[in-house]
Amino acid sequence: MDAQSLIARRIAQELRDGMLVNLGIGIPTLVANFVPKGIHVFFQSENGLIGTGPVPEPGMVLPWLTDAGGKPVTALPGASAFDSAMSFGLIRGGHLDITVLGGLQVDRRGLLANWMVPGKMVPGMGGAMDLVAGAKRVIVAMQHTAKGRPKIVRECALPLTSNRPVDLVVTELAVIGFPNGQATLLETQDGVSIEDVIAATEAELAISPDLTKPAIVPISPGAVSLPPVGEAK
Repeated sequence: MDAQSLIARRIAQELRDGMLVNLGIGIPTLVANFVPKGIHVFFQSENGLIGTGPVPEPGMVLPWLTDAGGKPVTALPGASAFDSAMSFGLIRGGHLDITVLGGLQVDRRGLLANWMVPGKMVPGMGGAMDLVAGAKRVIVAMQHTAKGRPKIVRECALPLTSNRPVDLVVTELAVIGFPNGQATLLETQDGVSIEDVIAATEAELAISPDLTKPAIVPISPGAVSLPPVGEAK
């Protein structure tokens, strides 16, 4: 399994039945492919859709039905479309159970930088700032290094997205949390040692006394789903 799929599969194990979940662009979109069997979640896109489905089949693309990154999606039966004001009301009102976002850097305290690289063109900041501030739980999906350089650092060199720490970072090497403001190694991926993770991390890592390997959870066929009508939670 490739690195991005490993990350997405592990994050999908954080989903619980009936959750309202926002998936950012990039690796986070893959989480929908690994929803555990028997779990029904509502996927929300900040451009105004709850109930996003899989990528449409060839020839079935609707140009007005896209995710927040502008990529074509489908809408599942029971989906709801609304304007950006309602969408950001849900986000800012604290109604999202989980947001999964990509990351450029995360520091030792869990502060995230993911919205711009100085000197490079940025089409817009998107909803990342609102999502980090408003979601009940924030999970970062990113590869552990970029061009050999650690992305989990002592201090972010890039502009911060929020002054609120994220809850979890999942990479192809490890799962890292931030209890009491300290980057803490919670899990290592199969075949990865603690030393491997430390060598690829700039920030100092505490080691959880309950350090584990990830469990493999069966996924649902088709993965993306809404609860049956009348069973929403």
